[in-house]
Amino acid sequence: MLTTLAVENYRSLRALRVRLDRLNVITGANGSGKSSLYRVLRLLADFARNGAVAGLAREGGLDSTLFAGPGRSGPNVPLALKLGFAAHDFGYAAELGVPIPGKSMFNRDPEIKSEAAWAGPVLRPSTALAERGGPVVRLRGEGGGWGAVPLTIKPFDSMLSEIADPQRAPDLLVLRERMRSWRFYDHLRTDSAAPARASQVGTRTMALAHDGADMAAALQTILEIGDATALAETIDHAFPGSRIEIVNREGRFELQLHQHKLFRALGTAELSDGTMRYLLLAAALLSPRPPELLVLNEPETSLHPELLSPLGRLIAKTAEDTQIVVVTHSEELIGVIDEYAARLRMIELVKREGATTVAGQSRLDEPPWYWPDR
Repeated sequence: MLTTLAVENYRSLRALRVRLDRLNVITGANGSGKSSLYRVLRLLADFARNGAVAGLAREGGLDSTLFAGPGRSGPNVPLALKLGFAAHDFGYAAELGVPIPGKSMFNRDPEIKSEAAWAGPVLRPSTALAERGGPVVRLRGEGGGWGAVPLTIKPFDSMLSEIADPQRAPDLLVLRERMRSWRFYDHLRTDSAAPARASQVGTRTMALAHDGADMAAALQTILEIGDATALAETIDHAFPGSRIEIVNREGRFELQLHQHKLFRALGTAELSDGTMRYLLLAAALLSPRPPELLVLNEPETSLHPELLSPLGRLIAKTAEDTQIVVVTHSEELIGVIDEYAARLRMIELVKREGATTVAGQSRLDEPPWYWPDR
């Protein structure tokens, strides 16, 4: 379970260290930095798939994402983007900076300047497992000594993708696979042309796709090998007296919703955006193979207020098996989660002088954190 999230110089996140728990709710006014904190988690996951540089490019490049508020030394002084996390047993951090000018047409791509992975919740010389400075990586050996990896890494590649393997760096491999298991849902489509509204070839689906395209297969997987009782209950909580059915038409799956007092089932083309979104969230939260971390960005979007209570109960139940981060504006959803959750950490973000901070958190309240040296 992640215990700390740290970031410097990303959008309004000038220097932020956040404690995390099993179930976390991130809230705050518009423009306070909630979406930025969500993107930090996504960027960290991108390192495990060697996509962090491309992820920043989709946001407009490094220059567009670096902090631009008070506290900079000057408009022409380059900053480094730093981001990392710590868990009870592993931690990881990386630094990205501006490349040295050259002849390449890709000279606006950021470079990975340093990376570090460590055992335990805090990076210290004695806990470091792998360190990367520029193109050189060194690994901690079985006897505790350091050994350099006999290859250099390109500035756009992460050591998580290039070095991690069972023989050379088994700890890095474990860390990478755990990061790859993280799931993010912020673009579940419910429009009339959404893939989830069309029939799809059915195959066992342990994790709902990021856009919800395989919803019918994901729900059928839950019915067959997951917690079918929990799925039935969460459907009944939201739509009393209703149940879902997955119809197999020559290998293509279609969802139908049987509602109380209706003489026929409703197909996905007839369901409202809110109903579709709730069913998609149910498929994501009740996955038969829970992820290490599940992150939901504004799950209340398009939902009728009556659906916030069953959604909050479902989020609280899912947090018993997996760590969850919820970014939300909805006070009602927060209240329901708080009522049903065994333990909830509220993270309210506020912006002061252009920089995001955690409300009520002083320097003494920050979790311990040390960035790796270059």
